[in-house]
Amino acid sequence: MTDAPQETAQDAQPARRLEMRVRPTAPIVPPSNVSGNALMLVIAIMAFLACLTFGAVNMVRATAASWQSQISREVTIQIKPDDALDMEQALKDVRDLALTFSGTRDGTIVDKAATARLLEPWLGEGLNIDELPVPRLVIVTINEQSPPDFAAMRVALAEKVPTAFLDDHRTWVDRLVAMARTTAFIGTGVLVLVFSAMVLTVVFATRGALSGNRHIVEVLHFVGAEAGFVASEFQKHFLKISLKGSVAGGFLAALFFAVASFWQGRSIATPQSDQATALFGTFSMGLTGYLGIAATIVVIAVLTTLTARFTVMRTIHEIDLIRSDPSRTDQLPDQ
Repeated sequence: MTDAPQETAQDAQPARRLEMRVRPTAPIVPPSNVSGNALMLVIAIMAFLACLTFGAVNMVRATAASWQSQISREVTIQIKPDDALDMEQALKDVRDLALTFSGTRDGTIVDKAATARLLEPWLGEGLNIDELPVPRLVIVTINEQSPPDFAAMRVALAEKVPTAFLDDHRTWVDRLVAMARTTAFIGTGVLVLVFSAMVLTVVFATRGALSGNRHIVEVLHFVGAEAGFVASEFQKHFLKISLKGSVAGGFLAALFFAVASFWQGRSIATPQSDQATALFGTFSMGLTGYLGIAATIVVIAVLTTLTARFTVMRTIHEIDLIRSDPSRTDQLPDQ
């Protein structure tokens, strides 16, 4: 008779334990909703534009640096024709004279056939150089690290052949450097605008999420939840959204440059490819460009996370102000 009550008490203990189990907690911010998907799309577009701008600036700067390097490696000596001048001998004389200066490596005389090919786009084929007063060229390769004394070379050439003129291409180099700097400045400005627009979008999205869950935040904060805990929940939520959006935008930008580079490589020596190369340079960015796109993705994710955290902390501070003095409600900014 004494065993029955003991069995009843033992059977009641598991039931009591089941009743005391805590239900799994739901996240403060819904994991997916319409506003979250819209924000992810906006971040993806912003990331695509930012990575596209970075890639374009990197591409233009690489092209300008390549042009500058090619121009800096050579100087041109131009000899204007004259009735009393033996052009072929004058070409050899200025080449030999230029090579006597320290810092020169090689000299090449542009022959008549090559000169005629240079003039074909304007004067057509079958051009006889001897019948026209066409200047002749000598291309001198120099040492970029230790260039020759161009002023002394000009004086020596003028004494040897009065119609000779030395062009060191410094004007073109200065223009290329100015163009590269201007392009980088404009690209930086566009990146700043894109990041600013993204930050403002995240601010409004965070405030919208807070407005929909404000009662939950107030209850949690009222029962003792620290502001850092509430902010971390929103921070995790917007970090996931920003990572998904920025990775998608960055991947599309990288895919765009990869496809453009592939198309340019397949359609080389065609009018379309030549025009695109002349306007934009080569679409190949290399490892540095793709690392820059990855860095842009990280920057966007960090900016989004920090913006969300700052906005949540400020909103909780406003809740504290209202709780301490309800008359300050009218002084707070609109949610």
